[in-house]
Amino acid sequence: MSAQVSMAYVDDFLPEDEPLLAARRNAAEVGGAAPVGPVTGAILRFAASALGARSVVEVGTGCGTSGLWLLRGMRPGGVLTSVDVEPEHQRLARSVFLDAGFPAGRYRLISGRALEVLPRLADGAYDLVFCDADQHEYPEYLVAALRLLRPGGVVIFDNALSRDRVADLACRDPDAVAVRELCDQVRVDERLVPLLLPVGDGLLAAVKRPE
Repeated sequence: MSAQVSMAYVDDFLPEDEPLLAARRNAAEVGGAAPVGPVTGAILRFAASALGARSVVEVGTGCGTSGLWLLRGMRPGGVLTSVDVEPEHQRLARSVFLDAGFPAGRYRLISGRALEVLPRLADGAYDLVFCDADQHEYPEYLVAALRLLRPGGVVIFDNALSRDRVADLACRDPDAVAVRELCDQVRVDERLVPLLLPVGDGLLAAVKRPE
């Protein structure tokens, strides 16, 4: 059996329902908001559920695909805080969340640049931080995440392989260089327990060790 057959089986293991498919259609229509794949989404839901997450920060709302996976893993009553520079994307995400049965009190969508919004969020108040936005800002998102997360909390970065450019040390694309720097930071930081997964375009995750 080929690896492609196995990967297709993995992709179809948890089929997406209509709200998730609607979020994907919206992303395709508006452009510029590539959604996470089903396997990545399932990992986000799994992580939120394993953590018993009550408070989650998402950097990069897109059209709501990853946010919906996160909400479905969080505890009842948990709140997702999602940041994005595109108000139209967030309008579509809000519609998807409502259609999926999540009332407005379960999420707050903040329009603005992440590096301007994140400093306004409370220290140590979050169980999970998921980043899927400007890759050249990833190292700075890590600094913010370490402040925002409680001990035992988890930070996850999407696109951690950057279309195979991160592993190519000769590639000097600014985004790839920034993600490579991020991977190096996470790997050597003694405050973190790191993990790099070849899922989708790569997922970099780390647990913040208790002090």
